[in-house]
Amino acid sequence: MGAGYGQFCPVAKAMEILDERWTMLVVRELLAGSAHFNEIRRGVPKMSPALLAKRLRSLERVGIIERTATGRGTTYTLTASGLELRPVVEGLGAWGVRWIGDLGEQDYDPHLLFWDVRRTLPVDAWPPGRTVLAIELDDVAAKVARWWVVVAGREVDVCDYDPGYDVAGRMSTSLRALTEVWRGDRTWPAVLRAGDVVLDAPGDVERQIPTWFGQSAIAQAVAAAR
Repeated sequence: MGAGYGQFCPVAKAMEILDERWTMLVVRELLAGSAHFNEIRRGVPKMSPALLAKRLRSLERVGIIERTATGRGTTYTLTASGLELRPVVEGLGAWGVRWIGDLGEQDYDPHLLFWDVRRTLPVDAWPPGRTVLAIELDDVAAKVARWWVVVAGREVDVCDYDPGYDVAGRMSTSLRALTEVWRGDRTWPAVLRAGDVVLDAPGDVERQIPTWFGQSAIAQAVAAAR
């Protein structure tokens, strides 16, 4: 950490730890369930490995995370101190959706979107057994335009190649529209009415797909606040 603010104010003392670049996004990833270095990196792909290692060491030093060596390597978990940051992160996300609505082209990333989908999908809403939803994005390069969401029990996988299973339904949309509905900027009924998301499935499945897909944890917090 750099030089402190030199203030007794608890906000200033907290920000001496939390306002370093990327720190709150690392905390966000840990709150979302990432526990290993490479998992955290997938949520902050533009952060260098060296800087991520440095931030993890800083968070461990001040008692926000614990580092444990396991058979799978090193595991990072939030302490009670770190878990208390959940309403802070959710509040920042809700504020961002309400007041910082404009996204630039650099903010749309299909890999990052589907990584978040993979760990946040409401699996309890999906049918028993294996169910596959195919998604095609019409505003990105062909190599990242086709995705398959595979849910089997409580296991979720998101593939950028055809896994070879029967598909229960298909979704055609843009990365922009899907990101907006996932963030909570727009609702599923709104994007379906506008034709920005088109579903192709038997009637009962088509009605269920928005419930299967859901919205991000931040979108849920925004909806609750509203």
